[in-house]
Amino acid sequence: MKNTIRFNLIIIIFLFISGKSFAQFDQKLEELGKWMDGSFSSQEQSKSDSDFFDIRLQMKRIWADRTDAIWIYVEQATAEAQDKPYRQRIYKVTKVDDNLFQSEVFVMNEPLRFAGAYKDELLLGSLTPDSLINRTGCAVFLSYTEGKYSGGTESKDCSSDLRGAKYATSDVIITSNSIISWDKGYDENDKQVWGAKKGGYIFKRIE
Repeated sequence: MKNTIRFNLIIIIFLFISGKSFAQFDQKLEELGKWMDGSFSSQEQSKSDSDFFDIRLQMKRIWADRTDAIWIYVEQATAEAQDKPYRQRIYKVTKVDDNLFQSEVFVMNEPLRFAGAYKDELLLGSLTPDSLINRTGCAVFLSYTEGKYSGGTESKDCSSDLRGAKYATSDVIITSNSIISWDKGYDENDKQVWGAKKGGYIFKRIE
C-alpha cells in the first residue's frame, strides 16, 4: 500500500514538473511572437551612421487561429517608399527544443499584391500556407538567454544570387523593443558581396 502511494506521488510530481516546463515553453514561444510583432525603424541608426539607410520593418502576426506555429507577415521598405517594399516574407516560428526556436522563411508568388498587409490583413485573403514557397536552408535558429532571443542561419545553405552572391547568412537579436538583423551575401569564394559591413541594422520599435 505504501509503495503504491509512493509511486502515485512520484507520478503526480513528474506530471506537475512536466506541465510546468511545457507551460514555460509555451510562454516563451508566445513571448517571441509578441516581440516580433510590430512596426520597427532604423531611422535612429541612419542618423548617427550614414552607412545605414532609414529602413522600416513591419511584422504582423497572421493566422492566429492556427496551432502548428506562430505565423508572421513581414515587409521591409525604405522610409521614402513604404508602399513599395523591397522584401516580403512569411515567417513560421516553432519550437525545436526547450530553449531553441526556429523561424522558417517563406516567399509568395507576386508578393507586391500583398503590400500593406501588415495594416490590412484582408489583403492576405487569398494566401494559404500551402501556397508558400519555403526558402530551404534560410531558417533562423534562436535561443533565449538574458532577456533576448539570438541566433542565425546555419552553414551556407541559404542560396542567393543577388549581386553575384552564392549564399546568404542572417544573424538576429530580438528583444522586447528592438530587432537587430545582419543579412550578408557571399560569393563562391566566401567574399562578402552585399549587406552591411559594420554590423546589423538596429530596428527600434515604433509601435
